[in-house]
This record gives sequence, structure tokens and C-alpha cells, in this order.
Amino acid sequence: MALVAKKKRAGASGGGTPAVVALEKAGVEHVLQAYEHDASRDDFGAEAADALGLPPEQVFKTLLADVDGALTVGIVPVDRKLDLKALAKAVGGKKAAMADVARAERATGYVAGGISPLGQKQRHATVLDESAESFDVVYVSGGRRGLDVGLAPKDLLALTDGTTAPISR
Repeated sequence: MALVAKKKRAGASGGGTPAVVALEKAGVEHVLQAYEHDASRDDFGAEAADALGLPPEQVFKTLLADVDGALTVGIVPVDRKLDLKALAKAVGGKKAAMADVARAERATGYVAGGISPLGQKQRHATVLDESAESFDVVYVSGGRRGLDVGLAPKDLLALTDGTTAPISR
């Protein structure tokens, strides 16, 4: 699938989220995909895949974990779980646990369900599941519930100073 730079679907203003600003500032080709968030759903990644008609293995969720006291970003397909042991290993750590939601929101500047790996308030070690490399385009949160952004995995890695590893199960 080819990307069209800054293509916007109806209703997708980008909202000026830090993620969209970071993409535009870097000149990275991307596609904004907006959808109406259903407040009754709490599986935000699956909701995005359903709403956008995308395979769940191509839509990725951004999760924060505490690895040896440091917040670390794990990006995995929405139909998989983050393997905390694998994430710790990927960043040279020993022990990992899911970060407290309030701490993750403060550190990223985003609300849970809309946490993007892009444009976070603080820079964190970031690991993208290696399965992303099988796609030309992956989708991640655009910085708010109801907004995803499609971009090349290599661009996602470049913008986050991320690495890839097998971190999902």
C-alpha cells in the first residue's frame, strides 16, 4: 500500500496532536485515519482495527512498561499481548511490569487509549514488535482516541529512535 503524504479522511483534522505535529515537522509520509470512537469500548486497538477495516496484525498498540525503574515503550499488534520478559531483554533490562496508567499518561502527554509512540512529552526507550517489518505500512495511535496514523515501520523507528525485537505473544 502506498502512502499519500498527509492524506486526511473526512473528519480527520489531525487535531494538532503532538504525534501529527511530529510527523509533519519531520516531513514523514503518513495517512491519517479518523473514526468515531465508541465510548462503550475499552479495547481501543481492536476498535481501531474494526472501525478502519484493517487487519488487527497491522494495527499496533502503544504500551508503557516499567523496566528496572525506567519507562519503556512497547509497540505490538492489537491482537497480541506485550511479552514483558521479552521487552526487558530487548532493552537490556531484567524485570518489567506494566506501568501505572496515570504515570504513562503524565510521561507521554496522552490519555490511555490514545497514547501514541510519536510526539511524547518525554523520550523513552522504544521497541517495535518485529512483526511490523512484514508490512509496508503500520497503524498506530495518532494521539487521541479515534485517530490512527499509517506510516512505514522504518519511519516509526526513526522518529522514536526505536528498535525491533520479538516482544509480542
